[in-house]
Amino acid sequence: MDEIAFGTDGWRATLDTFTDERVRIVGQAVADHLDAAGHDEPVAVGYDARETSEGFAESLAEVLAGNGFDVLLPERDAPTPVIAHAIVARGLAGACMVTASHNPPEYNGVKFIPHDGAPALPDVTEDVVDRLAEPALLPEAERGGIERVDLVSDHADAAREVVGNLAGAEGGVDLSGLTVAYDAMHGSGRGVTDALLESAGAEVVRLRCERDVTFGGDSPEPSAEHLGELADRVTDPDSDVDLGIANDGDADRIAVVTPDRGVLDANLFYAACYDRLLEADSGPAVRTVSTTFLVDRIAEAHGESVYETPVGFKWVAEAMGEHDALFGGEESGGFTLRGHVREKDGVLMALLAAATHAAEPFDARVDRLLDEHGHIAAGKVSLDCPDDRKEGVLDELEDHIPESVRGSPVAKVVTLDGFKLLLESGSWLLVRPSGTEPKLRVYAEADSEAAVDELLGEGRDLVEPLV
Repeated sequence: MDEIAFGTDGWRATLDTFTDERVRIVGQAVADHLDAAGHDEPVAVGYDARETSEGFAESLAEVLAGNGFDVLLPERDAPTPVIAHAIVARGLAGACMVTASHNPPEYNGVKFIPHDGAPALPDVTEDVVDRLAEPALLPEAERGGIERVDLVSDHADAAREVVGNLAGAEGGVDLSGLTVAYDAMHGSGRGVTDALLESAGAEVVRLRCERDVTFGGDSPEPSAEHLGELADRVTDPDSDVDLGIANDGDADRIAVVTPDRGVLDANLFYAACYDRLLEADSGPAVRTVSTTFLVDRIAEAHGESVYETPVGFKWVAEAMGEHDALFGGEESGGFTLRGHVREKDGVLMALLAAATHAAEPFDARVDRLLDEHGHIAAGKVSLDCPDDRKEGVLDELEDHIPESVRGSPVAKVVTLDGFKLLLESGSWLLVRPSGTEPKLRVYAEADSEAAVDELLGEGRDLVEPLV
């Protein structure tokens, strides 16, 4: 069982470790967890576009059904947020999702999503791990059924309703006259995100919207280095495309491309969308420690609050529930809205992004926000650090916190997730352990790209001798 380890967002591994036998063991653990919690409602099992995902999903379904649960499988590979939405919309006990998200094609993974549709908190995943065991199936007559169902339509209806309500769009979101280039990166957003945009009236230009189990030989990660074709299409002065949108492999995250900026920094995307939402509604925001303070400045201007969480969408989701937040997200591209399932949703956000751009182009809105609230630049670097050294490095770092960084005194140290040094200049430097890789992350935010580079350099110099 040592090979099965649930991290920040489920268990992921290369296919030499991620085997059918071990997937079935996870299925039995989920069944036992649900049984112990008194759940007897149906369970969903979703899967992404990877070559092995559907087979693993069918194995999970067999084990769950073998433990007496009725199981719903989607008609085809589906975005993670579609599965999460189905849990709440259909009153399910929970779901398993077979996906390795943005990891390369030689990986796969599985996550468990509880009955509230939000990411599982540590007490839940720890209980699942404690129950890992070989499958023990009921007699045939006592087993549940397995059914293929359409889960996409209900999610699309909910997305249109939520965005329409929060954006103040009477009669629903109208994207008529807007041309959007959509890049599915060969993932599960194809035929889902693009169809949702079209249903709201947008003209959609499709890129990489065919299933390719190798993702074109690359990782389905919607970062600037992987979105060259989309960026070229949108930024071309002669292009008829107004906006570019991309999802990662399981479509729970989003990236946006604008004519002037190319791939838009997710921090600026967050700020622009929150600003748009506050034009028609009210409510606090939730962001992680690594996400921009520009959100805080916008909130303050509207008399709203911002709640800070550790990195990881499970913490964002928890805080959104506690504070009835209007908007929540993190700088890695995961966001959701009040009134929707508390799971990051790149399909929903594509509709919000298009509606935001239709109301005021992103470039113009971002320019206005930076003029009003001050220029913001952000960056991060990663440093190799074995998992078994992370805790020790952070312990040592506590004794090496400098009195100043880049000539500015340290006004406060936030220890919510690693060490975040708030400087009197208004800039900040954050050092925290990655939850998914053997690395330490160093983040910085300041009023210029040059200042960010200097902060990251001092952060690297601070941490590297301790690794």
